[in-house]
Amino acid sequence: MSTSKTFRPWDVEQSWLLPPSIHDFVPPGHAAHFVRETVREGLDLRDILSAYIELRGYPPYHPAMMVALLLYGYSRGVYSSRQLARACEERVDFMAVTGLQRPDFRTIADFRKRHLKALGRLFEQVLRLCRAAGLVQLGHVALDGTKIKANASRHKAMSYGRMKSAEPALADAVAGWLDRAETADREEDAAHGERRGDEMPDWAADKLRRLERIRAAKAALEAEAAAPAGGEDEDGPGPSSGMQDRGRPKRAPDGGPPDKAQRNFTDPDSRIQPTRDGFIQGYNAQIAVDAAHQVIVAHRLQSNPGDVDALVPLVDAVRRNLGAKPREISADAGFCSEANLGALKARRIRAYVAVGRAKHATGVPATERRLSKSPLTRAMAETLARAGRRSRYRLRKQVVEPVFGQIKQDRGMRQLLLRGLGAVRAEWALVCTAHNIAKLVAAHNRPRPAG
Repeated sequence: MSTSKTFRPWDVEQSWLLPPSIHDFVPPGHAAHFVRETVREGLDLRDILSAYIELRGYPPYHPAMMVALLLYGYSRGVYSSRQLARACEERVDFMAVTGLQRPDFRTIADFRKRHLKALGRLFEQVLRLCRAAGLVQLGHVALDGTKIKANASRHKAMSYGRMKSAEPALADAVAGWLDRAETADREEDAAHGERRGDEMPDWAADKLRRLERIRAAKAALEAEAAAPAGGEDEDGPGPSSGMQDRGRPKRAPDGGPPDKAQRNFTDPDSRIQPTRDGFIQGYNAQIAVDAAHQVIVAHRLQSNPGDVDALVPLVDAVRRNLGAKPREISADAGFCSEANLGALKARRIRAYVAVGRAKHATGVPATERRLSKSPLTRAMAETLARAGRRSRYRLRKQVVEPVFGQIKQDRGMRQLLLRGLGAVRAEWALVCTAHNIAKLVAAHNRPRPAG
């Protein structure tokens, strides 16, 4: 096809006459440049760098580059090591972060695993950068929690009642095969070549592994039931699903685990979590968000589906992270208890905490019986009712819920990658750090007022 129009040349074989600059890959002010330079100039990475003491061997990728890659990827909704490695090969914004280096997915995964705790501690450093940039004021801080899927299916969990029936059935199946194998005719060796012919078949090996998992999970539930009430580690995963009812231990008539108690084979620290769309195998992730610019000022992740035990740790974490307490706190009814309201009063923090849902017909709180015995809760209900729509409690929804929307909807963090409470806590810290990095980027690119 001929045409008289002149077009710009398109020569894919043309070699660059001058070496490329990563600053030319994406425009000035792009988040890739900001995150890279923030990690290079603004973060103290001695905890990570100190791990590299071996002088021999091929030089590894620079740890600062790897940290920048992870933080930028998380801020862009790219989490898995394979996706990050692919982005280093295909996306110019990631090339601007890595300086054209292409670590493979195993290198990325190993780096994250090796330095997971140190990566989680970067949250405090980035938070202080947010405060230095004027993004944190601690005038009003809103608390909330959300349920996030674990890297495990709830269909890979088994109830204690099912364990009791499945264990002997599997044990009989494995024992029966072993008996038949021992009595097999040795003359069959010739038909199997170099193999003896009595090797454990795949189905039997699978059953044996399943039997071992069931026995381990069953023993763990029984040990949990036998432990004294309140003896569990407060910072641990807490009671297994079905081992507690309304905050109280739940046991079978014989003192053992109830039949409905469950334990997951893939991630035993995860628990069944109720959500609006049903039940998931996951964790309960909570945050405290500053109202000025929706910066996360504290985070927490637990196995317990309830939020009530998280209020005081979150509030204290704010002070620990920033050296100052918030003036106001708002939270929904899941965080409300007489003890929590007393703790906020003792810390001289104004509280706006919902005390429960109201009955539509009379407007009387559904927790009327609890209110009659809880003076602080009753006073909180009266305070919120007196202010009506002008109550400071209204800030809660507009401050903290959009942050979960940005994390789960915009950046696609709906399922954790790691397993085990310690690992997923560090992973959640990385997610919160990336959120605050994004807030720093937005503030950096915000037009400055003239004059």
